[in-house]
Amino acid sequence: MSVSPSSREVLARRIAGEIILSSKPGATMRKWRELFAVSQISLSEKMQLSSSVISDYESGRRKSPGAKFIRRFVMALLQLDEEKGSRFTREFAKLTSSPSMAILDLREFPIPVRVEYLCKAIDGEVVACAEKYTKEVNGYTVVDSKKAVEAFSGLEYAQLFGATTERAIVFTNVDVAHLPMMIVRVSSLKPRVVVFHRTKPDDYAIKLAEYEQIPLIYSAAPNVEQLIKSLRKLYRIALRIKLGRRIRPPPKIST
Repeated sequence: MSVSPSSREVLARRIAGEIILSSKPGATMRKWRELFAVSQISLSEKMQLSSSVISDYESGRRKSPGAKFIRRFVMALLQLDEEKGSRFTREFAKLTSSPSMAILDLREFPIPVRVEYLCKAIDGEVVACAEKYTKEVNGYTVVDSKKAVEAFSGLEYAQLFGATTERAIVFTNVDVAHLPMMIVRVSSLKPRVVVFHRTKPDDYAIKLAEYEQIPLIYSAAPNVEQLIKSLRKLYRIALRIKLGRRIRPPPKIST
């Protein structure tokens, strides 16, 4: 099965966008290199540079790469994958072109939004990794956890992340109070924040969150419709800030 140029370009933009938006671009570069099962040596040879350059970026010894370097990095990954039959490219292209019914809402914020404001918007309480509370998120995904378990397998979980993993994954319709964190635990992609809606995380969920060092939030928003409405309002507020308009912090939802 061949991969269309448009699908390859969508994937290239996604990888490049996540690296650019990341607070740790080197670590994000390493994550994608490992997802594509490419060694530093193979990648450096394809990019025609010393392997120490890749190592220095991934370890943070070099400053953030520029746009031209990121493009070379992404193109080298895709070319190496193509030489091996385009396995990862085909998988990710399929995911980006086939959104699942399990995803109820997915948006990228115009500017990074602090977890503090996310909590206020969804009537949230941090129940694990509170020291990570001031981190920012660049987007959110609201997912029906039951449908996700039924529909997703392996790399299909990647479609929860939109353009960046630096987002909040909000799990609704949670039956087992630790299942969403088990999904996160086994996934190679990790969100910035995990939210349980209307189901209190159990001790095991909290333990997994602390192991992964991912803030875990319980949202008491009255229903899924109100939850999504509040998140979209937060998106509009972020857009207004980007446009330079003064706004008040998002109000806490009354239940």
